[in-house]
Amino acid sequence: MRRPRLPLLFAALLLATSAASAEDLARPRLQSALEAMGGEAKLRALSSLRIGGIGHWNLMEQSERPSPPWLVMYEQVDEVRDLRQRRLRQKTEGRGAGGRDAWQGATMVLSDGVVGLEMGGQWRPAGGAQLQDMEEHLDFAPERVLLTALAATDLRSAPDTVVQDVPHHVLTFRHGQASVKLFLNARTLLPTQVELVAAHPGDMFWSVWGDVRTRLLFQAWALEPEGLRYPRHWEWERNGGSYHSFTVTRLELDAKVVEADFALPDTVKQAFAARSKSTVEDRPLGRPDRPAVELAPGVVHIPGAWDIALVKQDDGLVIIEAPISSGYSARVMEEVQRRFPGVKVKATVSTSDAWPHVGGVREYVARGVPLYVLDVNVPLVDRVVKTPRTLAPDALAKAPRGAVLRPVGKRTALGSGKNRVELVPVRTETGERMLFVWLPEHRLLYTSDLVQPMPDGSFFNVQQVSETVEVAAREKLDVARVFGMHLAATDWPALPRAVEKARAPVAGTTP
Repeated sequence: MRRPRLPLLFAALLLATSAASAEDLARPRLQSALEAMGGEAKLRALSSLRIGGIGHWNLMEQSERPSPPWLVMYEQVDEVRDLRQRRLRQKTEGRGAGGRDAWQGATMVLSDGVVGLEMGGQWRPAGGAQLQDMEEHLDFAPERVLLTALAATDLRSAPDTVVQDVPHHVLTFRHGQASVKLFLNARTLLPTQVELVAAHPGDMFWSVWGDVRTRLLFQAWALEPEGLRYPRHWEWERNGGSYHSFTVTRLELDAKVVEADFALPDTVKQAFAARSKSTVEDRPLGRPDRPAVELAPGVVHIPGAWDIALVKQDDGLVIIEAPISSGYSARVMEEVQRRFPGVKVKATVSTSDAWPHVGGVREYVARGVPLYVLDVNVPLVDRVVKTPRTLAPDALAKAPRGAVLRPVGKRTALGSGKNRVELVPVRTETGERMLFVWLPEHRLLYTSDLVQPMPDGSFFNVQQVSETVEVAAREKLDVARVFGMHLAATDWPALPRAVEKARAPVAGTTP
């Protein structure tokens, strides 16, 4: 048998020794951190917590631009954590974006692996996204994060680093499908932050971003009864952006647990069993209660949670919008072949930077379909296309290829004949990052997100409706009907009427 050369043998021994050293450092450092917090025994003996506090969420997915400043939702929270039975009850009142005058209340409960949501006295099942969030909330909370790390079989020490200008020890481990880094202050040994990279396949927004990096940072440490040290302020970051901020204003250790607080209706438990297993990729095309409508020959509007439209032209088919997910786009392609057998898809148009408009672009890239997007949205779409997806790979992740991006910076014709379309940059205040799609032969205007109906027949945010009217005048569009991502075909006069009504003086006031 051929003997290994000495340098190779030495290298193998060195690697083995380095791995052993990393493991040797990890557990002593973790035990020191446990002692700094008050001791492993105290943390394990903790049965429950009741936490009251205030905070805010940065609404990344609802803000005007894909960069800060974000719209904000403020919250007041009363939370009970049953650590023995792994249960969590969050009662939240929120107020902020959307113009609500009153605090809106909701209660979410995790019990026996089921998550239910109560609003307005009605219980409903949550889904896999909420289950993942609440389980992470428990496992990486200050009172549990060190014990979670201690239970890991692959706990290792990584090279030290600097966080917030302070030296830190770094421990790594896996927790479920997530890879985790735990940062311990090298001077105080208290945990400063925990970072995890995980997929969020059930979350409508975060599923778009593939392997998502979440950081939870701890601040404002306080000495609590029985010698436990606990941080009174927490910050969450997602993919480098500030996401959620929370300050503890009331903390009760070993709080009394009331069984009724964690009770969920049987109907919620049964419905959750099915919902929790579905992902965003599994969402079916369309809505059974709102069938597809042919607005003109070869122009099909398919309603859904987020609508799409198909426009058949002489040399191929144009798809308007790429919402939700790669899986949803794959079902759109199946529908295209069912309705228009053998017709090539020549283009997909994404009309906005909002995540429902770009969530499915990767499937079209994987199939080599050109993407038409507003010029200012090209960087965002490029990020979606290039985002890593190692944990929940889609077709593009399995067979990477470059995107064919067609930036739209001015009014642009696409196709010819009766179903020719023109892509019109909106360039208004709330429609800054949107495109309209104009079908001149049919006097039909697709208005992206700018026109959204309300249940009472009015329109959401008439400012947006007024901008639609202004764009039509600016571009000299002789519109007969409008439709959009959330709008069935509507006669044009309804829009200027809504604008005039909003502009009318309030009764009893002086003009």
